[in-house]
Amino acid sequence: MAYKTIEINKENIAACGLYCGACRKFLSDRCQGCRHNEKASWCKIRRCCINKGYSTCAECSLDIKNCKTYSNFIGKVFAILFKSDRPTCIRYIKEHGEQAFAEEMTKKKCQTMKRK
Repeated sequence: MAYKTIEINKENIAACGLYCGACRKFLSDRCQGCRHNEKASWCKIRRCCINKGYSTCAECSLDIKNCKTYSNFIGKVFAILFKSDRPTCIRYIKEHGEQAFAEEMTKKKCQTMKRK
């Protein structure tokens, strides 16, 4: 199976802070990424951002640690399985912007910052 090259594109950032642009499903054309994927209607984080007109949770004034939508069961399971630290991703986006985050994830060739 042919894979696309990981490209810097802030449109490939999911609402929760994952970088879909480095995901194997995205790179193999089996997924269009969370931001534009209508099949991802099950994602409460994505729905919340769309309803508020945000690209990601980084635009919200509520601290994600206190957000019941962000800190949900699925997110906790994902964090354990993939050693993902999505809150660090959101903080990075808040501090440096979406473009810098897309550049960082492309450079690291990963879809999330790892828990330490």
